[in-house]
Amino acid sequence: MADRSALSRPESLSEATALLRKNLAYFRVNYAAVVALTLAAALAAHPGSLAALLALLAAWCLLYALRPADAPPLAAFGRTFSDREVLGGLVAASAFVIFLTSVGSLIFSALALGAAVVCAHGACRVPEDLFLDEPDQANPLLSFAAAVTGGGRV
Repeated sequence: MADRSALSRPESLSEATALLRKNLAYFRVNYAAVVALTLAAALAAHPGSLAALLALLAAWCLLYALRPADAPPLAAFGRTFSDREVLGGLVAASAFVIFLTSVGSLIFSALALGAAVVCAHGACRVPEDLFLDEPDQANPLLSFAAAVTGGGRV
């Protein structure tokens, strides 16, 4: 993936999109890691946004995801809240944190930057021997299965 000698400028837009499709299929795990690292770096650079997302995650886990089914309804300020009201409050809090604060723009800009890096690499990477034409060998993660059954090389 990091071989600079395999990078070259594509001759046309159709060649770039064809290379991007092939590279997305082959480097999908690496590309997901690049996008995740871009998002993690952006959140690490803005600890307030990271704290807001962690607080939101904690609220979802404590009030909805990890509550036992037989737990009594949530009570606060002398009022009991149904599961539907708790879910509505969590959705409203999530919408507020993501869309009405800087957290949403930080996440979307980090994802856009990661996608731009992935598209630039995918459109310019021209490998010679990277892709296999055999459909059963298209997934490199499952190549061990072909070796066990005798259908491929390892």
